Amino acid sequence: MIDLEIPLKHRSRSYRFFEMVPGLISWGSIILLIVLSLVNPLFAGIYVLLIIATVLTKAAGIAWHTLIGSRRIDRAQKIDWHTRLMDLNDPNASYARVHANPTREFGELAHAENLRLIANASEPYPKPADIYHAVIIATYNESYEVLQPTIESVVSGTFDPKQIILVIAYEERGGRAIEGTVKQLRDEYAHRFKALEIVKHPHNLPNEVIGKGGNITYAGQFLAKWLKKQGIEYKDVIVTTLDSDNRPHKTYFDYVAYEYIVHDDRKHLAFQPVSLFLNNIWDVPAPMRVVATGNSFWNIISSMRPHTLRNFASHSQPMDALVEMDFWSKRTIVEDGHQYWRSWFYFGGQYSVIPIHVPIYQDAVLSDTYMKTLKAQFVQLRRWAYGASDVPYVATRVFSRKRNVPFWAGFTRLIRLLDGHVTLASVSIIVTFGGWVPLFINSEASRSVAANQLPEVLSVLQRIAMIGILITVFLSFKMLPPRPARYKRHRSIGMILQWLLMPVTAIAYSSFSAFYSQTRLMLGKYLDKFDVTDKATVETIEAKKEIAKN
Repeated sequence: MIDLEIPLKHRSRSYRFFEMVPGLISWGSIILLIVLSLVNPLFAGIYVLLIIATVLTKAAGIAWHTLIGSRRIDRAQKIDWHTRLMDLNDPNASYARVHANPTREFGELAHAENLRLIANASEPYPKPADIYHAVIIATYNESYEVLQPTIESVVSGTFDPKQIILVIAYEERGGRAIEGTVKQLRDEYAHRFKALEIVKHPHNLPNEVIGKGGNITYAGQFLAKWLKKQGIEYKDVIVTTLDSDNRPHKTYFDYVAYEYIVHDDRKHLAFQPVSLFLNNIWDVPAPMRVVATGNSFWNIISSMRPHTLRNFASHSQPMDALVEMDFWSKRTIVEDGHQYWRSWFYFGGQYSVIPIHVPIYQDAVLSDTYMKTLKAQFVQLRRWAYGASDVPYVATRVFSRKRNVPFWAGFTRLIRLLDGHVTLASVSIIVTFGGWVPLFINSEASRSVAANQLPEVLSVLQRIAMIGILITVFLSFKMLPPRPARYKRHRSIGMILQWLLMPVTAIAYSSFSAFYSQTRLMLGKYLDKFDVTDKATVETIEAKKEIAKN
């Protein structure tokens, strides 16, 4: 069997070298600007302008994909995916109906073609009635107020809950409170599902970092045994992992089951919804709203680029594939993104992620106090940025003589992966401050016409980039959930003014968190503990205040 594991302690020299590469390039891009400014301000200006030109080119594509992606999500949410799934029970009759009465619904032509192919297939396709969804909800010490709406969103969707197996995977290290919470939820909801099981992940198991991967893998192994006892075949089960605050769109499970059935190579697929951090967007501080909205838009953009789409946060994958791979990695704190690479190498490059154009709603970061919230946001982003740890994992396999994937397919993916992490760390800083660096550190730059004009040129280019921000502001208002009654109308004004913080959050959060994680990786000071993001709610915060008063 192919070795899928990340080295836990002992790294080879090549692995260690590639761990250093993201940090070396990110820091090197900043150092290069300083060196060029000292040597010749003109060279520094050209360097900065090349980066700006690249950013603007990408920004144009980002703006376009954001507009089209938002429209596609709007249309996909209006589709009756349950009816489309049921159409697969009798593809001949369904095709005749759809073909005779065409509409302009999202994806209808593709739906008709799917029905035609299934109706004429030589091999039988799975039937909707045979498909089960297994939903693993990972939790550490979150409150009932956080977990209950997540379970309610699963059971109240359009997919038959009697074909859903819910597994609440909770941590022994979470303490007695979480054990009491999950038992209460089991008692309240077990009768509404095919089954509801609670699985306690023991603390300090060998060869595990403290993280979500070990928890959901332990739950997945339990699920495999449970399915075998029930006589349910692995190929008939689609596994979805949810965080404690995730609320799937009501049609999500129908949509995934539909896509699973209509694709021939279903075992080699994963299904990725659009994560939107909007559950509590009205409640969180302005900097967190900017970060959360930016992350939401990035997920929308990613859904429009299937060739670069990766597993992120909540996603779905067939049970038979997961059993073969022994589920998720237990040795990384970014098991979601790493699962793409783990699957891609396991299947020899025959693995794809199918975009699901309906959202899974998640919480923006909110803690008990303003300062705790600011810190918690950085902690979350530095964990995501630690995805740079996938660079050595991919590189050592792509450049290996025992490579089991096509070289150029692996190499181009490696370059995209590396570019994404380097861009996250350095570009915001260079774009914001690059025009002023030559003037500040080289006294001769003041006599250079090019150096003096560079800040003005950058200012013009930044104003052009404002078009993208205006698009973001417009679309963010369209996506907002209704304003809670506890907030007055002036809260909406803050939703506009918050975008003035975008340059600050881009540097203080995105860039600094990326530099932090890449530097730790470069120095061999590994992040080996999953720092759980605070999941406070307005209700729990108010309750704690009342307790403190009394």
